Amino acid sequence: MLRASGYEDSNALTLQSTDGDIPQGRELSLSWLAGTIMTGLTSVVLMGAALYVAFLGQDTFSTPYEALRVAISPDAGVNAPTVKTNRLIPVTKTRSEREIIEASIRVDDGGLSRIRKQPFDRIRATLATTATSLSSNIPEYDPVALLSRTRSQSATQDEVLISTNIYGAEVEGEITVQTASLPLDMVPARSISDQGAAEFVRLTLERSFSPFEISALGYAADVSSIVELGATNNVIAGVAENVTVMPKTNLAGDQVLGRSERILTIRTETPLSDLLARNGFTPSMVNDVLSALRNIYPSPVLPEGAHLRILFGPDRARQNLIPYRSSIYLGDKHTATVALTDSGRFVLGQPPAPIDFQDEDVEEINVNNLPTIYRSIWETARKYELDDQTIDRIVSLYAYDLDLTKRISAGDSIEILQSTPDENGDQELLYVSLTLNGSAKEFFRYKAADGEVDFFDPNGETGKRFLIRRPLEGGGTLRSRFGMRVHPIFKTRKLHSGVDLAAPRGTPVYASGDAVVKRAQWVSGYGRFVELQHANGYTTRYAHMNRIADGIVAGGTVRQGQIIGYVGTTGNSTGNHLHFEVRINSNPVDPLSIQLPRSKSLPARDQIQFAQTVDQIRGLMERDAAPVTVASN
Repeated sequence: MLRASGYEDSNALTLQSTDGDIPQGRELSLSWLAGTIMTGLTSVVLMGAALYVAFLGQDTFSTPYEALRVAISPDAGVNAPTVKTNRLIPVTKTRSEREIIEASIRVDDGGLSRIRKQPFDRIRATLATTATSLSSNIPEYDPVALLSRTRSQSATQDEVLISTNIYGAEVEGEITVQTASLPLDMVPARSISDQGAAEFVRLTLERSFSPFEISALGYAADVSSIVELGATNNVIAGVAENVTVMPKTNLAGDQVLGRSERILTIRTETPLSDLLARNGFTPSMVNDVLSALRNIYPSPVLPEGAHLRILFGPDRARQNLIPYRSSIYLGDKHTATVALTDSGRFVLGQPPAPIDFQDEDVEEINVNNLPTIYRSIWETARKYELDDQTIDRIVSLYAYDLDLTKRISAGDSIEILQSTPDENGDQELLYVSLTLNGSAKEFFRYKAADGEVDFFDPNGETGKRFLIRRPLEGGGTLRSRFGMRVHPIFKTRKLHSGVDLAAPRGTPVYASGDAVVKRAQWVSGYGRFVELQHANGYTTRYAHMNRIADGIVAGGTVRQGQIIGYVGTTGNSTGNHLHFEVRINSNPVDPLSIQLPRSKSLPARDQIQFAQTVDQIRGLMERDAAPVTVASN
């Protein structure tokens, strides 16, 4: 059967080529086999080495092409020296503006209305993408402490000095506005019907329009035209609730800091010492740099059009970057370079590889160097010499809405408006806008009718929420998010109904909001457990605690920020952490992204005036700068 199928008898395989005639190639060659194996192994080793070299240190990421500026060497000519250039590294444009703007402001002074020129200090900048010595000594992140500082305050300056009531026409000097009664025979033209007024009141009471929209559309406009405008231009729009926006996950996790280069374009003549101090050089570093440059570049200033190129690298002692090398260019011509030695001193060094300079400031984006939102705000604000009290106020405004321990993204930015310094050098914060992942969150300073000064979002609500998202000292480290996961102990896939915030044993746990204690006891896999009942169907749960605080018993009441227990690892737990849940009508929701109610809103009597303040401050942010500009690189 086999022969009929085409099979035939053959000699056995052999390694002996001298056994005589062996038909049809039945001989095996050990040398050929060994050569094949060695060739394969050599190929694998060479490919592995090539990949290792290619990917070693590859920890940068690309930004959208619109924001990208790639630093490249000039095209090599015929007589250009043959040198090996660096791999192209993506860099992004950075915005760095501090300007003085002026506007004609109307103020009330002793019953009289006066109009005069008023200067304002405006900052518009990209958030710092590297953490330097500027922010090495900032306060430790503590969300509960931050939230306690969001309460309203009284005015610290004369309201006349910080008025934002813009007068339409520009004036020189100061003028006084006087009013007179209209003649009795003068009747204003009718601009709105009784029916239109009634319809407007109904829409206002139903909150169909926000206060800002009402102000923008004009309270005396015909309501039918407002409705028609809304139908065509989407003026009346819903608000997306409980929508989570997350940046792309970094699979590399926490890694060591890498190098990054910052290239600054000098727009106005600037002292070199000030420029270095604003970019992470300590006072001793500044002195070293100036001493090293004394014979090469003795001038104390950098002229307009010059460039400063700074290479940053990790500090072996602290978790921040320090300047490794700094190069000065007058125009596009290299003038001097100083570099950091192993002993920590700056000496003259060789110039770096040439590049083409852009009109904008640029900086390499290294994913390992991106700081947290919290530290980036401090780094950026200190660069612009804001006092620590103002920076702390800015950070506290966002402590409820944002997880400040997240890293920023390339292109995130901040805008700040302040009054100019008074006779004591103090400035008043008037406005702040933080843009993260393309979404802006604004807060406006406003003095309400009751005399209290606070910051409100465009809808007239404070930044303070009635629940704290990370209710433990220091905020903890997020170890497990809300959502489906494989249980670390039972290895089954199920819903993780809260978030796990790791912290050392004994770390205080706070009440997320004012509440009645529903349970305070041992609960099966939750270990030592506290459940709080808040208003409007909200409940919060705190599990795996080492100990429940004294006096926390079922039926008792607690205030927001009150200690209710201490972090532990009781129950079904793999380490010290707080399992924190938020439930609405018994349904679990993500504590870090749920849209929480505000704790305070402006009363109706302030809404229209506040809407005008919003409109006026936005107008100031869009105005052209005054002839004198404070440049800050």
